[in-house]
Amino acid sequence: MAQARISAKAGDGQLRGRFFRSSSMADCSSRLLQNLDQLELRVEALRDAASAMEQEKETLLEMIHNIQNCQDMRHISDGEREELSLTASRLMGRTLTVEVSVETIRNPQQQESLLHATKMIDEVVNKLLDNLEDSKSRLMSLYGACTSEVPSGPIDQKFQSVVIGCAIEDQKKIKRRLETLLRNIENSETSVMLLEHPKSTVQQLCNNK
Repeated sequence: MAQARISAKAGDGQLRGRFFRSSSMADCSSRLLQNLDQLELRVEALRDAASAMEQEKETLLEMIHNIQNCQDMRHISDGEREELSLTASRLMGRTLTVEVSVETIRNPQQQESLLHATKMIDEVVNKLLDNLEDSKSRLMSLYGACTSEVPSGPIDQKFQSVVIGCAIEDQKKIKRRLETLLRNIENSETSVMLLEHPKSTVQQLCNNK
């Protein structure tokens, strides 16, 4: 009987030990999971901040480029133009020293879709000088395929199916690139209009504001 009681106590001790360890492991696992959940939020916040910086860099470069090539540069003295050009070049150089890179995780299908979409845009860009109006129309149809808003013109259905196969981050970058291209074309068209019909174009631009 004594031996049985000793065995029973030993068994209870082992059971309590197993239960205690199991509870401790569960608490530890839960705590680690909470830590990882918090870290995941910080990782995503880091990526969002880096993406915002990446976009800001692109915006700054575009704005500096536009100033370098704007029509107002033609209406100032040579000395002032040289001084402003040097300042713009200095700002361009300093902006380019900032390296921001956010890598997008892609599966093979998404990588292939990105390459295909990039190739389709590049093909249109390469024809800009040959036929600006047609290229602009093509870019607008590509952009219409990327936006959730109701487009004002036709949509390139083939391009849309390709973009849908891209990673979400790549879809945003593709849309942003098309926006930049269309904005640059619009700025170049305005410059040409100013050169050909300066008075009437300025008045038209003022009326549109």
